[in-house]
Amino acid sequence: MKRLILLATKIAICLLLLLIVFVLAVRFNVFGKVYTEDELINYKNETASVVLSENQVVLGKYFDKNRTNANYEQFPKHLINALVATEDARFFEHEGVDTRSLLRVLFKSILSGDKRSGGGSTLSQQLAKNMTGRSHHGILSLPVNKIKEIIQARRIESIYSKENILTLYFNTVSFGENIYGIESAALRYFNKKVSALSIEESAVLVGILKANTFYNPNKNPENALMRRNVVLGQMHRYEYIDKKTSDSLQNLPLKLNYNNLTTKNKSGHFLTYVKKEATKLIDSINKANKTSYSLEKDGLVISTTLNDKLQTYATDAFASHLSGMQEKIRSQYQRNGYQKRTLNELVDAQIKQMNIHPDSAKIKRKQSVFTWKGLETDSISTRDSLKLEHTILHAGLLALSPKTGAVKAYVGGIDNQRYAYDQIFSQRQLASTFKPILYATAFESGKQPCYYLDNDSIKLKEYKDWNPTNADHTFGGKYSLQGALLNSKNIPTINLYLETDFSTLDSVWSRLNFTSKLKNVPSLALGTTNASIYEVANAYSVFANSGQSTTPYSIVKIETASGVVLYEHKNKAQKEVLSKRTTAYINEILQNAISRGTGQRLRSQYGVTVPLAGKTGTSQDYTDAWFVGYNPDIVVVSRVGCDSPKIHFNSGLGSGSALALPLVAKTLKKAEGDTELKKKIRGNFAPLTEDERNQLDCEDFKEKSGIEKFFELFKKSEVSYEKKQEQIKKKEKRKKKGFFKRLFDN
Repeated sequence: MKRLILLATKIAICLLLLLIVFVLAVRFNVFGKVYTEDELINYKNETASVVLSENQVVLGKYFDKNRTNANYEQFPKHLINALVATEDARFFEHEGVDTRSLLRVLFKSILSGDKRSGGGSTLSQQLAKNMTGRSHHGILSLPVNKIKEIIQARRIESIYSKENILTLYFNTVSFGENIYGIESAALRYFNKKVSALSIEESAVLVGILKANTFYNPNKNPENALMRRNVVLGQMHRYEYIDKKTSDSLQNLPLKLNYNNLTTKNKSGHFLTYVKKEATKLIDSINKANKTSYSLEKDGLVISTTLNDKLQTYATDAFASHLSGMQEKIRSQYQRNGYQKRTLNELVDAQIKQMNIHPDSAKIKRKQSVFTWKGLETDSISTRDSLKLEHTILHAGLLALSPKTGAVKAYVGGIDNQRYAYDQIFSQRQLASTFKPILYATAFESGKQPCYYLDNDSIKLKEYKDWNPTNADHTFGGKYSLQGALLNSKNIPTINLYLETDFSTLDSVWSRLNFTSKLKNVPSLALGTTNASIYEVANAYSVFANSGQSTTPYSIVKIETASGVVLYEHKNKAQKEVLSKRTTAYINEILQNAISRGTGQRLRSQYGVTVPLAGKTGTSQDYTDAWFVGYNPDIVVVSRVGCDSPKIHFNSGLGSGSALALPLVAKTLKKAEGDTELKKKIRGNFAPLTEDERNQLDCEDFKEKSGIEKFFELFKKSEVSYEKKQEQIKKKEKRKKKGFFKRLFDN
């Protein structure tokens, strides 16, 4: 017997020595890194950078891990109580390790085989695990990691107060869906800051911690509700709330305000644009200052120019208008034989290009389909899916402050997740939105608004006898420059182009910061060149800003989480691109286009009342619809069209006034109803001088006199563009000679 006792004693001593050696080995980093006290003091979470609107609304985040740190003062008392009651009831009593809890787990789990007894880890041990993660060491993984956590929990308790430990814990713990920290979780599941959480909402979030997928309130609401009630029961058990409160809260339904800014974001395209701009700025800062700031890890705060309310009104306009127009174009391609064949040919060509067998393309499979109610899963063939995609109406809208260039609304597409391509930078045919640039060139060259242009039918013999027509197919008489522009007449505009020096037009085009090269052909007058929404908004800002150019920008400031300013935008000196007189003429004419011309639906149908000038644009065959509305406070540009120019409306439903104008009109109408926002968009145009009023004082249209009609009997309808250009050049030379002669005579 004595030998057995001696043997058992020796074995116990050996096991104890082995345990001591094992613990020391872990402590001295034999099994991987254990954080020192200094390293724990300087511990820093990887945190998401936050993007804010001009009115301080969170638009989105950039992250490796979606984490936003919060301070202890922001935590409601009931949130702390819920956590302690559920995860570590003796948190305020122990020093990192709860011996009683460990012994309970040891006896229940190991000796009695009870697997439901829990892990026995304190909040400090859980924090240690969150901070350092767990490493793999085969069969020794569990004891190694547990000892590491105990050592680090002790160190954490020795250097941090209980409040700091709770703060670190809440900022490191995972709540599923790649979100970390209580602030990010509160925003995701309840769309509110942590400080605004109610007791039952705090209980839901604490409940997630046990198993962040199984108790995810969005994916598994029944499980989350059950777990929430367990947490509320624990709060009663430890006397944080009374039984009546616990029972009443447990009877409440689970209410979420789920807000996943990663997958569904009204500012998604804008965030992508800002990320590119911010990355350039941060790279420049790091290079200049030899720093290493990271957009995804360092919790930077990016303040932007975007107005969250205006952005909401714009996205609402997209949903309300385009949903109806989407049904109409789909209906058109179902009933119109010719267009149905065009769509089928387009789909056949794509199926061939994708190397899919035609029979295979007809097999139905479950696929996600875009609708204005959200993505829906449907059993649909590849062929039918391609038909739906080709008939999707894509659109973009950009609003700028013409005084500063600040971006105020930015809708880069109909769905940023499914259609990531940014329509703001898509180069599409300009149509009649080009016309004000031509007319501005004419004014810069000395023509006046009351200069009359012929409206008779013409043929351009160098261009296969091209015979341009007005949209309403009328001709005859004469239009003043202002009448032709506000009514968007094509024939007078072609005649104006024939009288305009191309090099002067090209110079104005370049000064307005367009990137495409102009082709010197008469059809250019009707907008056959390409440009983007971004470029059009920037160009029309020059009209709105009395001839001064600005540079669009979106980032106001970039700061560290502690408030150190890394970058702050400074407005550049403005440059005169057009004369004040020219822009005064354009602005007055395009205001009339809104009141009695092509844009009058803005007032008559949609009831927009703020001062506005505007221009519609409709590409050939209705392939693209444009609208620009502006005043000295805001410029808003919209464009709508399908991806392929072969797919389009076959009637006036595809015009700028019917398809693009409503996006701007609905946005501005809602903005007018917002008292604060209305102040920012109601800019009044500068009053005209007496001379400018006199120069605009004429009829839009007039019939030709009898003498003019008589001489037209001998006039050929064929026009030579080349001869017209030669005449212009000779005229310019005569002007210059006359100038030098007068200079010499004086």
